[in-house]
This record gives sequence, C-alpha cells and structure tokens, in this order.
Amino acid sequence: MLALPTLLRSPGELAALVPSWRALVAATPGTSYFTTPDWVLGWSESLGREQAGRAVVAVWRAEDGAAEAVVPLLRTRERLHPRLPGGVLSWTLLGTGPGAADHCGFAVDPVRHQDVRAWLASLARRRSMVFPHLDAATGDPFLPPGAREIERTACPVMPADPNALGSARHRQGVRRKARKLAEDGITFDWVTPDAMTPALFDDLLRLHRLRREAIGGSSAFDATRRPLHAALAARADADRGPCALVARDPQGRSVGILYGFLWQDTFAYYQLGWDPAYAKASLGTVLFHETLTALAARGVRTFDLLRGAEEFKHRFGATDRYDTTWLVARGAGGALLGAKSAARRVRDRRLRPVRGEA
Repeated sequence: MLALPTLLRSPGELAALVPSWRALVAATPGTSYFTTPDWVLGWSESLGREQAGRAVVAVWRAEDGAAEAVVPLLRTRERLHPRLPGGVLSWTLLGTGPGAADHCGFAVDPVRHQDVRAWLASLARRRSMVFPHLDAATGDPFLPPGAREIERTACPVMPADPNALGSARHRQGVRRKARKLAEDGITFDWVTPDAMTPALFDDLLRLHRLRREAIGGSSAFDATRRPLHAALAARADADRGPCALVARDPQGRSVGILYGFLWQDTFAYYQLGWDPAYAKASLGTVLFHETLTALAARGVRTFDLLRGAEEFKHRFGATDRYDTTWLVARGAGGALLGAKSAARRVRDRRLRPVRGEA
C-alpha cells in the first residue's frame, strides 16, 4: 500500500527536519546544492519570504524517524504576462523563483520512489504544475503523467582541473598572465564557505557591476540578491555553501572575485566580478584558472558552470548537460500556460544568442 507523507509548514518543523534532510540529499546520487535545505529554506526565508505561507514540505520517514523522501513545493500563481494581474494557480518547486536555481529535483530514497510519484500525480489531478530546471536523474523520474517539456536548458560542466581549461596553447597563455599578475603584486586567496562575510559579498556586487558596465549589458545580480546570499552563508559549513576565489591588489583590496557554491565534490560557478583596470591582464580568465587550481587541491572533481551556453564556457572546455522545465496542464488555466510557453519558444528562436565573456 502506498504511504502518504507528513506535510510540514511551520518554521519550527522545517528547522527540526534540516539535519535529516541534508543527510538524505548527501546520500542521494546526483543531487546538487540547489536541492539542499540550505538553498531551499534560505530562498524561502529571503527572496521567497512573502510566499512562505504557501509552502509545504512533504516528508516520508523511516521507522527511526530519518527522512526517506523530501518534496518541497510552493502553491503559486504563474503569470501569463508581466502586465497582467493574477495568474494561473499552480504547484512549483520551492526555491526555484528569483535567484536562478539549476539541477532542481528531490531527495528520495529508492524505497520511496513509488510513493513520491503517486503523491505528485494525485496533486496534479487537481492543479497545474510548473517544475523548472529539473535534473534528469533527481527530478524527471517523479513527473506526473501528462507532463510536457516546455524548455530545455544547457548547463555546461567540466573537470575541476586547471589542466582541463581549454587547449594547451590557451592554458599556456593563462599561466603566463597569472605570472605577470603575481609579479604586479596580485594575490589569490580561496575563501571557504565558513569564512564568507557580508563585506566580501558586497565587494562581489561592486566588482560585478563594474564589469557589466565595462562590457555592456544588464544583470539581475544586484543588491536585491543580498538577503538570499546572507541566508545561504548563515547555513554554510566549512565544506558546503557559498565560497569564492578572491584576487587582491598589493594594498589588500579585492579586484576580482569568482563566487559559487560547494556541495560534496562539485563547485557550482554562480557569478564573477573584476575591476576593468585589469581587463588587458585577462584577470577574468585567470580567476577561472586559479579557482580550478584551488578546487583540485581540495579534491573537488566537477566545475559546474550552471545555466547558459555562453561561448566562453565551451572555449574553456566545458560540455553540455541539460535541465528541463516541465508543465503539467490542467483546465483552461493550464491551456493558457501551454500557449504562453509555446509563444516563448517561438520568441527565443528569433533571438540571437548572447555571447558571454569571462
């Protein structure tokens, strides 16, 4: 007989679940930092705070009380157009709103796979679902019947090894640039998750803004993201959470920062910022080289460049893996969401890809 979950909603209940939830994620093959309670609850407590009352975390437990499956969901309204009020009532994954989560999915012990699939299917009979950026291994297997792919996103990955950074000629040039920066007094420091500070994050925001202004274009990574990253840092430990490679000038000022998340043997690259005064010195590319060097020394195996198939990622030697966004459409509202996704695909095909920069 299929087992139903316990539904948790209160902050106290969720806080008590965290150790068991985190252990389950760590024991589930293929999970990412974005499936941990650190990210999901950090997002809910910050950028998703206004929606926290509509969140529910479904939990299946073993006889000893340990979590065997955790499914965090959010009841939301999917907007049909930014200028239209309201939206279509839907279920989505908790933690996948603003803030850009990738490789989303669920931590589920194999003994609970059937229970989770059946429970999600029962929810989908009554309301549409939009599950963004699902991982093929930890998300797709639990999709309800009738789920339809509405977006497929490239997320390039590469080994966490400086010897894998592009061609041999490219690596030789990067090492030469790194030596020249060192001769000019630039130092590189690895900042572990338990050492991240608000001041360092503010340096990242400042340098990211300077870089964007220099190369043109806009970015959603600004001070509005500070609460999320403060919440993530508050949940971090020495071997998991936000961390960074920092370049400092001879006066000790931050002139470049590469920032991301450490989870098990994977580093997920999230953002970059550097002082445009060092553009000719290729500081951005050197930051990647020095980050790979620091990660390899710590036994990290995978450098995940996350969402977006920018040219520089492939030039660095990354290969694509894919996340998929799924729609389970129910009723007239679900049909409208389907029409919206079809229109977006047509629009995206017409847009010229944006070339990224390191």
